[in-house]
Amino acid sequence: MQQDDSAGRPELSRAGYRQVDGDAAAQATGRWWSAEAPAYLEEHGSFLGDVDFCWCPEGLRESQAQLLGPLEQLRGERVLEVGAGAAQCSRWLRSQGVDAVATDVAPGMVEAAALLDRRTGITVPIQVADARELPFEDGSFDVAFTAFGAIPFVPDADAVHREIARVLRPGGRWVFSVTHPLRWAFPDDPTAAGLVAVRSYFDRTPYVETDAQDRPIYAEFHRTIGDHVRDVVRAGFAIRDLLEPAWPEDNREVWGGWGPERGAVLPGTLIVSAALA
Repeated sequence: MQQDDSAGRPELSRAGYRQVDGDAAAQATGRWWSAEAPAYLEEHGSFLGDVDFCWCPEGLRESQAQLLGPLEQLRGERVLEVGAGAAQCSRWLRSQGVDAVATDVAPGMVEAAALLDRRTGITVPIQVADARELPFEDGSFDVAFTAFGAIPFVPDADAVHREIARVLRPGGRWVFSVTHPLRWAFPDDPTAAGLVAVRSYFDRTPYVETDAQDRPIYAEFHRTIGDHVRDVVRAGFAIRDLLEPAWPEDNREVWGGWGPERGAVLPGTLIVSAALA
């Protein structure tokens, strides 16, 4: 495999919407995130913070929204973060006295989390794990969450929801944020040029990047809002809320296809709040 000498990542040869072996693509995406960890944190670390809980590029913080519940309640509960990246969200929870643990599929992200632990003096128990196969016993947690982790990068998001249901106690809460499904119809452009639909919202063909040997190196899988709802409900959850955060006027951050120009017109994030029925 050809390598990008500057970052040790596979060299991109082709990108677009095409069918792909889902398992191979998910494994490759995990490797991509592992290699991408240093560059990702260099680009977005100041916005995310080392000890902060940001749900989305709109900048919605858990300290404001309390989507997991009041801190007074969380301090008596056990919380799991999946697809945690460098575990900034769990680190913030632990700084508030919450028993939070984390997982991520990418070893590079877990290594980045250890660096932030040392820098901040706040240690997050984190381990490498696929969100579809968690290394925890049944009913181990009261709350689970992910902020843009796991769900977009696997072909079988329903497996993530089922696994979360398994490790939650009766009545446990599950909150996750994802790219708003409407964005799938538009180009990944934060300017006015990104306001013209270029593909069908209902086309679920995944976005795939491949190397020179046509092997996947990164992929994202599209689900409509209805798909997300069905996956969650079939896993045994009752949906409590669907949130679509508006873009704040004071947020000038541009993050890939997210930014103030397009964010004023189109939703960028969907947050689903659910509880075991």
